[in-house]
Amino acid sequence: MNIRPLLSLLLLFSILLPALGQNKPAPPLQPQQTIDQDDVVRINTNLVQVDAVVTKGGKPVTNLTADDFEIFEDGRRQTITSFAYISNVPASTQQPVKSDKKTTATAVPYTPIRPDDPHRTIAFVVDDLGLSAESISLVRNQLWKFVAEQLQPNDLVAIMRTSGELGALQQFTNDKRLLNRAVDRLRWNVCSRVGVHILPPLQRSIGDGRPHLCGVDSYDVTLKSVRFILDSLGYLPGRKSMVLLSDSLVRESQDEFFDRSGLREARGALRGGDDVLDDPVRINYLDSLQTIAEKAIRSSVVIYSVDTQGLVYPGLTAADTFSGTPAQLRDAVSYRSQILLQRREGGELIAKQTGGFLVRNSNSYQFDRILEDQSGYYLLGYRPSDETFNRHFHHIKAKVKRSGMILRTRFGFVGVTEEEAKRGKPTARDMTNLALISPFSAQDIEVDLTTFFADDSGTGPVIRSFVYLDPKALTFTGVNGRHQASFELHGMIFGDNGAVVDKLARGATLNLTDAEYEYAVRNGLGMGFEMPVKRPGVYQMRVAARDTSSSKIGSAGQFVLVPNLKNKRLAVSGIVLATGVADQKIANQGARRFVLNSELYYACKLYNATNENGKLRNLVMNVMLFRDGKVVYTGPETPIVVTEQSDLSRVSIGGGIRLGPQLESGYYYLQLVITDKDAKEKTASVAQWADFEIEK
Repeated sequence: MNIRPLLSLLLLFSILLPALGQNKPAPPLQPQQTIDQDDVVRINTNLVQVDAVVTKGGKPVTNLTADDFEIFEDGRRQTITSFAYISNVPASTQQPVKSDKKTTATAVPYTPIRPDDPHRTIAFVVDDLGLSAESISLVRNQLWKFVAEQLQPNDLVAIMRTSGELGALQQFTNDKRLLNRAVDRLRWNVCSRVGVHILPPLQRSIGDGRPHLCGVDSYDVTLKSVRFILDSLGYLPGRKSMVLLSDSLVRESQDEFFDRSGLREARGALRGGDDVLDDPVRINYLDSLQTIAEKAIRSSVVIYSVDTQGLVYPGLTAADTFSGTPAQLRDAVSYRSQILLQRREGGELIAKQTGGFLVRNSNSYQFDRILEDQSGYYLLGYRPSDETFNRHFHHIKAKVKRSGMILRTRFGFVGVTEEEAKRGKPTARDMTNLALISPFSAQDIEVDLTTFFADDSGTGPVIRSFVYLDPKALTFTGVNGRHQASFELHGMIFGDNGAVVDKLARGATLNLTDAEYEYAVRNGLGMGFEMPVKRPGVYQMRVAARDTSSSKIGSAGQFVLVPNLKNKRLAVSGIVLATGVADQKIANQGARRFVLNSELYYACKLYNATNENGKLRNLVMNVMLFRDGKVVYTGPETPIVVTEQSDLSRVSIGGGIRLGPQLESGYYYLQLVITDKDAKEKTASVAQWADFEIEK
C-alpha cells in the first residue's frame, strides 16, 4: 500500500492548526422572531390552510379526496380551494434497527436527514418541573424503549426538559447514541410541583407538595419553556409535533391536599375539628394555555399531551395513616380521583386545540400511536373573507363525510395575517445565527464539516474541525486581474444540554490569481481550526459561512463525543478521511466525498492504549463499511503494531480501503472497532464512526 497519503494525513492530524480569530459573533437568534418560510399552516388574505388527520378504528386513512371533506369557519361553510395529502413517511427507507442501551454505542447511525426528505419532526418535552419521582423513572424507561425500538431512520427527534437549557433546535437528531444520553440526563427535580409521590400518603405531618419550594412558580416556568420551544419549532419547515410529558398540566391551580396537613374535607378530623387554614388564591391558566395553542398553530405544531400519572389507584394504601370517619375516607378517595383528573385538563385542552390528543390511563404512553398519527396529514385550504382578519378568534371545524371516520384538526386561529404577525424582516445576522442553531443545513453555499475529538498535547481535549467550502457560490469580482470575494465564517459549540460552550467568528477576503481561482473552483476551499473543551461529554459543532455580497448562507454540523481520559479506559479520537486521488487530500478533509476506484485512507489516535506495565495492550482493529444500515465491506482483524512512535499514550493508527466499482454512489459509514484481546470487562472494545459520500 502506498503510505505517502497516509503519512501526510497523520501529519495533518497531529499539527496544531491555527485557530480562527476569536471575534465576538452576533448573539444567537431569539426564537420570538419570525422567519418567512413555507409553513404547513398558512393564514393570509389569499389562503387559510389547515392540516387534518383522519382515522378509522384508530388507523390513519390516506385515500380521501377533497369531495370527502367539509370545512367551516365560525359555522359558515367554506369552499375548499386547495387540497393535498402529505406523507411524512418515505416510500422506501432504511428499516429501524432494534437495539438496547448496551448495543446503542455500536449501532449503525442513520443517514442524516435533508430538509426536503419526508420525515417526522418530534420534540419530546419532559416536564421535570411537573413530574413526581415515581413518574420520572417510568418516563425514562419508556423513552429508552422508544429510542431502541420505535425510532425510524427519518425521524428527527429532540428530548428536552422544561427546567433545562433550551437551545432547542440544535438538539434534534436521529442518532440513537445522542438521544439515549439525553434520556440519561433526566432526573427528578427537587423543585417539582408534584413532589416525590404521584399521590402522597395521607398523614398528619406536612406533606411533600412544593409549588414554590425553590422560590419560583414551577408551572409558570413550564409554560414559558413550552412557549420557547414552540417559537423555536416555528423555524423548522413542515408540520411538527410536540409530545408533552407531565403529571400536572392544570387549567386552574388547585388546593391540592398534599400541600396541607390533610384533605380539606378531612381537616376537621386531622385537627381536632378546627379548620384554621385559609383557602389559597386560585389562578386560572386558561389564557396562558390558549396562547400556547395559538403559538403551536402559527408554528405548525401538533401537541400530544401524555398524562404520565398512568394508571393510579386512588384508594388508601399501607402508606396512609388516615384516621377519619368513613365519610371522610370516601371524601379523601373522591378528592384523590378528582386531583388526578384535574391535573390533565390543561394538557387535554392544548392537545385538542392543536389537532393532537391526550394519552391517559396508560403506563406505556402510547408512543406508537403518536408516531402512527404523525405518518401523514391532509391540507385543506379556503379563501377567507375580509371579516376573517378582525383580530378575533375564529373557530375552525372540519368534517369527513364518510361514516365511521374521525377527523382531528386545529380549533381555530386569531384573525391576524402572517404578515401582521411578523416582527420585521430578519437581518443577515439573524439568518446566520439561525443557520447555526437549526438541525438542517442551509444550502445556498455548499459547506461540509469534519469535526472530532483530539488530545495531542495532554493539556486538555479540543474539538478539531476541518471545513470545506465550495467557492462557486461566492460572489467574485475582478480587481487588478485577480479574483476577490469576501465571506464570514461563524462557529458554535453546543453542549449536550443546548448551552453554548464556545463560539468564534471571522471575516476572510480571497484574492486569487487565475491559477489559484481555477484550483479553488475545482477542489474547493479547505480551512481548519480547533476549540478547547473543559470536560468530557457530547458536543455539537456547527459552522455557517455567509457571502458578504449576496448574504447567501451555507451551514453544517456534527456531533462529537469527548471521552474521559482520566479513567484510563481505551479511547479513540475522531477519524480523518482522505483519498489517494491527486489534489483532493486537503479539500476532502471537510467534504468527505470520494470517487469510485480511489483509495480511501483513514487515520485516528488511540488514548490509554497501554496496560498497567506501560506496554501496548493486545489490540486488534476491525474495519467495516455500512450503507443503508447494511454491511457492504468487512476487513480482516488486524493487530495494532506500533513502530517509530515513542509516545504510547497517543498512538496513531490508520489504513486504507479500495472503493471498488462494485460500490454504488451514496452515503456510507466507516466503522473502526478497537478491541483489547486481553481485557475481560465489557469495555474491552471502543468504536468510532465516520460518514462519507461516494460520487460517480
